[in-house]
Amino acid sequence: MTDEFPDRIQTHQLQLPIAAAGTRLDQALAQALPEYSRSRLQAWIAAGHVLVDGRKPRPRDKVLGGEQVVVEAHFAASTAVAAEQRPVDVVYRDQALLIVNKPAGLVVHPGAGNQHGTLQNALLALDPELARVPRAGLVHRLDKDTSGLLLVARTPEVHTVLVELLAERAIEREYLALVHGAMTGGGRVDAAIGRHRTDRLKMTVRGDGRDAVTHYRIERRFPMHTLLRVKLETGRTHQIRVHLAHIGYPIVGDQAYGGRKRTPAGASPQLLAALAGFRRQALHAARLALTHPVTGKAVVAEAPLPADFVSLLAALAQAAA
Repeated sequence: MTDEFPDRIQTHQLQLPIAAAGTRLDQALAQALPEYSRSRLQAWIAAGHVLVDGRKPRPRDKVLGGEQVVVEAHFAASTAVAAEQRPVDVVYRDQALLIVNKPAGLVVHPGAGNQHGTLQNALLALDPELARVPRAGLVHRLDKDTSGLLLVARTPEVHTVLVELLAERAIEREYLALVHGAMTGGGRVDAAIGRHRTDRLKMTVRGDGRDAVTHYRIERRFPMHTLLRVKLETGRTHQIRVHLAHIGYPIVGDQAYGGRKRTPAGASPQLLAALAGFRRQALHAARLALTHPVTGKAVVAEAPLPADFVSLLAALAQAAA
């Protein structure tokens, strides 16, 4: 993009909670403003864009709790991310927001080794005005190999509202997940999630992690597998994958959290081939529901299961017949 889009400044005024006492300022702000990364908050502190009780602090300063904080969030136009023409499956569109259906295998945001060919690149080509919005309007994310619905804000103001709704758990997100094992009923997982202590690319259940709650119910039963409808109450990294593995029902095809390879006893060669050929986690973001940030009306979007997921379910059904 060009620099025709000026930088944007958004001001946040907040009081740090008493529970934050003893933590670093950047950590406390990351908890209070989860829509921003800790590195971004550190940069704003270092640049003097954060005031604590009227003074300019350092990122490592410890907080007492109760301080009045003003954060000037500075956003540059998305000039570092190139617009690239590629198909985007838009399932809902108006002047304020988009809802898109991401295919499995597509990376959402550019990163190390993925500067091109991402959903963010494609969104900037679909709507160049998204250069004005943080992360081209993407409010949340999906793993590369998870398919389904993503919410995109088309203006900075709508982005702020949607991030707040997400933090307030006011956006409903439902997933379909195929897991190993025959479940007998639905349930709830309430287990904090944090970074794995030795594998920094993975998350894990740990007592000092961030609160995480997942609800699940049975959508369809198979002899040795279960299709679940999963509802997120919180939105931690890899939450569904971590929680389902934690209770002993890992998602089919999950290379990170699936554990040892599982071969169903007595499975037909056709079913074994279908399972072996499904080389991603069987997880799909199927439904989004929210109150529109401008009109106040209900917005509900659904995305059908992709073809590879449908084929796998068909193979399971045939084996069970």
